[in-house]
Amino acid sequence: MPVLFNDKIRQVKWFYMAEDKLQQYQPLIEELKQQLGSPGFDGFFAQKTAHLTKPDQFLIKMEMSRLSQPIARFIDLRGQVSGEVKPYIHDGKQHFMDDLAITVFEQEIAKHGQYTLAVYEAVMNTDNNFRVIQKRAQQQAQDDADSPPQALNQGAKLIKFASYESRIEERMNYSIKITVEVSKNNIISANTSDISLSGAKIKVHPKAVFEKGQLLSIRLVGLEQDFELGLKSGIQYEVVAVEPVSQDYQFVRLKRTFVEKNQGFDEFLNSFIHGNKRRYKINLDNTMDAVVCKGYEQYYLPRVSSLFVFLSKVNNKHTLPSMVLTNENNAFVHYYFEDERKKSCLYSIFNQKRLAYLNNLQSAVKEAVLYTFTHSNGGKIYYYSAFDFELKQESSLNALFFGFGAQKDSWRAYKVQIMPSYHEDAFIPLSLPASAGKTLEKLNKRPTPRVQGFIQDVQNLMLLTDITDPRRTEEYKKFQYDAGQVNLLKHFGHGKSSTPPTLEVVALEYVNLRAHKRYLYKTDIAFHSDNSNILEGHTRDLSVMGLQVELNDISDAKKGDLVYLDLPELQKITKKHDLKRLRYQVMAVSKSKTIINLKVHKVTEGKHPAIEFFTQLIDKNKSKLQACEETPKVPGLSTALRNMITKSVCQLPLYLHKESAHFNIGAVGRGLYPTQLHKVLEYFNQSGEEQLEIAPVFPANFIEDELSEALRKQTRQDKPLKYTLFMRFDPNKKTLNEAVKSQVLRDEDSLDSLFLFIKKALRKEVLFVFQLQVSKTGRPDTDYLANELKYVSHYALHKAKDLEESLWNVAGVCDLIDITDEVIPTLNVENSLIEKMTEKKRLWFESLPM
Repeated sequence: MPVLFNDKIRQVKWFYMAEDKLQQYQPLIEELKQQLGSPGFDGFFAQKTAHLTKPDQFLIKMEMSRLSQPIARFIDLRGQVSGEVKPYIHDGKQHFMDDLAITVFEQEIAKHGQYTLAVYEAVMNTDNNFRVIQKRAQQQAQDDADSPPQALNQGAKLIKFASYESRIEERMNYSIKITVEVSKNNIISANTSDISLSGAKIKVHPKAVFEKGQLLSIRLVGLEQDFELGLKSGIQYEVVAVEPVSQDYQFVRLKRTFVEKNQGFDEFLNSFIHGNKRRYKINLDNTMDAVVCKGYEQYYLPRVSSLFVFLSKVNNKHTLPSMVLTNENNAFVHYYFEDERKKSCLYSIFNQKRLAYLNNLQSAVKEAVLYTFTHSNGGKIYYYSAFDFELKQESSLNALFFGFGAQKDSWRAYKVQIMPSYHEDAFIPLSLPASAGKTLEKLNKRPTPRVQGFIQDVQNLMLLTDITDPRRTEEYKKFQYDAGQVNLLKHFGHGKSSTPPTLEVVALEYVNLRAHKRYLYKTDIAFHSDNSNILEGHTRDLSVMGLQVELNDISDAKKGDLVYLDLPELQKITKKHDLKRLRYQVMAVSKSKTIINLKVHKVTEGKHPAIEFFTQLIDKNKSKLQACEETPKVPGLSTALRNMITKSVCQLPLYLHKESAHFNIGAVGRGLYPTQLHKVLEYFNQSGEEQLEIAPVFPANFIEDELSEALRKQTRQDKPLKYTLFMRFDPNKKTLNEAVKSQVLRDEDSLDSLFLFIKKALRKEVLFVFQLQVSKTGRPDTDYLANELKYVSHYALHKAKDLEESLWNVAGVCDLIDITDEVIPTLNVENSLIEKMTEKKRLWFESLPM
């Protein structure tokens, strides 16, 4: 009997321990539930639980198994939800649910394939369930009671691009008593917080007054008790920064002036820090900040839709476009400006006269709108373009240019932004101390002489952003013009040089996001499309999950099509696998319609025959197969240009973080040139320098619901989602929430619905219009961060894991691009209103402190 009783006690204890653990991991469980039932769940589970102990992994696995169990439980929501409940038949059994519950039920059934416990729990937890509403109200009341008002909105983390610096030596968290001699009659007792050979952070009473640049003398009395330091007059430091912390103390950051020239003390301090690395923690703040900052940078640059164009001085005379840096999202802008010879025409569109005008603008970032279209004649492509400032000067040609040009399929509008760029910015050293390792000097390599030759004459960085919108194009088409005056458009035409200047096209190098390595391999294929045509061709490369094929004739296959493939030559070497009519999905088609990228298409839960065959083929022949390596034309040039761009970011990047079933804006990027919206956000910033409130900029629930759902359907290869955001801003309000009201237009929405919204902004407030572009991210480029992560993990493995995990939580990257100047002229409102509002906006921004 006692044994049975003890067993029961152990069972009860285990039950409550398991309950506690499951409660502890509830956010993780909610995230796993979103993927439960999907084909890749096992891999997703392994990735998300890799940091847990085996028992905890087992416990969560059991919870997933519990939720996956088929059940026969009836659902009866009568009296439990605010919606109208009605009978609903599924699998011959009747349930009682409202419309919301039915929608959730059907979505979950589709996801899980059958009626499981996960389906039941999802239906019982809809937003209109009285139990859920009551629980949420109780939680809100508890939060309101426990939290001070300012803590309710934590805002988004502010990421200052390229703000990290290389640290000369390691800092050690070490607290010792010191005296600070501010003047002969003013000596203060304090403590160090951390110390290095060339600097220190000290903890001082908050009433002590310090100024940046002030010189101080410090005695390390805590060390002098045990060591003979030979410092009768102390050590001289200069105040770098003062950081108020609380009512009890403040931090003062100091750097040494080295006026003492005491080599013996320097050697002692170096050896003291090195000898106590394990006993006292090395201060990792600088490196950790750099990892976070670099992590967000590496997400942003591959997703930018603006083309990066570098303008260089040629022969110390003319400035011309010399290089473009392309990625998956902006390459189409570069292609647009290539003529029939595949030669870029940027040199003629951005000619000396235009660049001189733009460079004379007063703002740090020179901005304008470029309108352009092309005309084909005799197999040749000719470009016509006009800037907004030119059209104001040539107002008599406005109707002709807009009315004729907007009819063309090639009509485009681009936002142009030009700012200074310096070749010195091409080198960004690692944010590690010199003492971190012998290999650091090898890793911190400056650009090679060859790369330096490409970048040394760079004067400016120019961003070209496609802001074309069908709604505004329709407005331009309404301009009436005299067809007999079309020849006057020659004024905006560009000639063709027989020897155009060279434009170096550089692809942005970043993490290879392919899950499986590709190998060069040529073998015959037969390509079957759905229209029963069979085309012959050969493979160009292959991987476990896909192929790139080249056909002998043009195919009508499109992205997303399902096709069949025969591999007759490879069939000869295997009897185990049937290599006929292999099912593939078309992922991309070349302009020539002869080169096609294919991905295996799983028809059943079973393995695709091609996966099994190519896995074995590659494993047995790795030494013979040649891997596809995208070797850069000029090694190191992509990195150099990337660094130069990072130092000169002028857009407003936003980062969407995974939070349970939704996404939220978790971080806001800011570069050297903050936008006007940055300044608005910082004006109302109440949560400290490192946090920005951003939610009020968007309509309620737009990010959490609509954008989350749209992004969830996207893949990393898809084009960015596009929205137009209209924002009213009242500078007289006291909080951002009161000052900002916004509406979002989707591609299919009409501008008519915003007429009153826009009119109010123009009459009484300030109007902003933004193009919002949203891209899904891939995995973080941890190779780019490897050295800093390795250094952090050496001293604090848990911190390195936390940093890496936070980067994995980034699900999407957004760009908010101000297009107000291009949109306002198309709104059909009185010029007097526009002029008055524009002046009001200008005066408000000029009133802000520098």
